[in-house]
Amino acid sequence: MSHLKRQEVPKSWPIERKGTKYVVRTNFGFEKGIPMLVALRDMLKIAKDRREVEKSLHSKNILSNNRIALDEKNGLMLFDTLTIVPSKKHYRLNLSEKGKFKLDEIKEAESNKKVSKIINKKTLKGKVTQINLMDGRNFISKNECKVGDSVVINFKDKKIEKIIPMKKGINAMIFSGKHIGKTGVIENIDEKRKMAEIKSDGEKINVLIRQLMAVE
Repeated sequence: MSHLKRQEVPKSWPIERKGTKYVVRTNFGFEKGIPMLVALRDMLKIAKDRREVEKSLHSKNILSNNRIALDEKNGLMLFDTLTIVPSKKHYRLNLSEKGKFKLDEIKEAESNKKVSKIINKKTLKGKVTQINLMDGRNFISKNECKVGDSVVINFKDKKIEKIIPMKKGINAMIFSGKHIGKTGVIENIDEKRKMAEIKSDGEKINVLIRQLMAVE
């Protein structure tokens, strides 16, 4: 199904609850991102309707993570980048403190990179390690890392540039659950309970590690 009822969209989508009955559904990551249509029409407001969005995409004026975007249903995931070619403006999908997706303007150099969380690791034939990321990407990696850590992806070089460990003293963002959108510093990790304590604006928050992402 390519559409869903407006009342059924995730609370993280920054769209009006009143309006057309149906809203486009993302091709991937329904609750982890937003459709390109929503980003361009409802958030950046550079298009009035779906027809204008489709025209921009067909004209190859929109880049997602430095690749040409062609489908208005394709999803932008957390920390993905969006480039508007004619205006030379670049944005990153982020979360507000209220847990709503937002697009922050960034510099061109920043549009070449993004952070994503490692959700699984596999050892393939030849003792090669494949890491699976939260945004659906997979990489063959020789880097020392573990499930729960984050990586910095370099789109230009198509490789993992850096590992951000999930450990005490590292900055982190809560991307789901009751405290979605909160950011802070990890103060303690309880591996047995799979919980972490972060300090955010002077407040100590206990959160499941699976709801937390280490960031730069």
